[in-house]
Amino acid sequence: MSAITPTTRRSSSILDAAARLAAATARPCAPVRDLLGVTDIDSAYAVQQRLTDDRVAAGGTITGRKIGLTSPAVQQQLGVNQPDFGVLFADMDVTGLPEVPSSRLLQPKAEAEIAFELGADLVDGDLGLAQVRCAVARAAAALEIVDSRIADWDITITDTVADNGSSGLYVLGENWLTLDDFEPREVSMRLFSGEELVSEGTGAACLGDPLEALSWLARTARDYGQPLRAGQVILSGALGPMVPTPPGTTVRAELSTLGTVTATFSKDTHS
Repeated sequence: MSAITPTTRRSSSILDAAARLAAATARPCAPVRDLLGVTDIDSAYAVQQRLTDDRVAAGGTITGRKIGLTSPAVQQQLGVNQPDFGVLFADMDVTGLPEVPSSRLLQPKAEAEIAFELGADLVDGDLGLAQVRCAVARAAAALEIVDSRIADWDITITDTVADNGSSGLYVLGENWLTLDDFEPREVSMRLFSGEELVSEGTGAACLGDPLEALSWLARTARDYGQPLRAGQVILSGALGPMVPTPPGTTVRAELSTLGTVTATFSKDTHS
């Protein structure tokens, strides 16, 4: 029997982690950090990329990215000092549906964010704050419905990165504005579950400025060989704590200037 080289072992771990996550369709699975460790973020993104490639091969269309771990408190909880990202697909946008399909989710939570739509590619240059500001065509309020294939949300940075940044679905508000109309870092947010206020925050809670989060994403996506492109939607990161959204829940986010976005979760559960 031939010896397993580190490269072979790493490749095998990536394949095994991807297979475990791909199989978690009806119920959550165990964390994948036993395969990837808790610090090898490059391997975690390799798992994410493999799952992304499989989804594209099956007919999925990439429409943007989501940024996660933008809160310093959450970063400290997971022992990391940077955000992460996941890939958005066309079928994750459920804005036009009367209800969010709970049957497509395992253990969802909602968080209120600012969504940016890009009007220019972010490929060349320093990808700093001024450049990404110029690249944003418009922005809207959004609800990101995060979900985890890892049982009980028992995640480290490698678990969530491998699991596409714990992406689920998302809902966009109807009111789109340009950055001439508002400053993302100055936005205030209130999130309600039913009529109960369950989360509050501001744009400054997202890495100090959602545009700073976008700048980080633009550089990181380019580093991984998948730069941001015109027309893509970017969910820039939570403005406050996320809240559970079991079947039958209605959540409403009120973002100053940008307006309101609402989502009602259907009562049908995952079969």
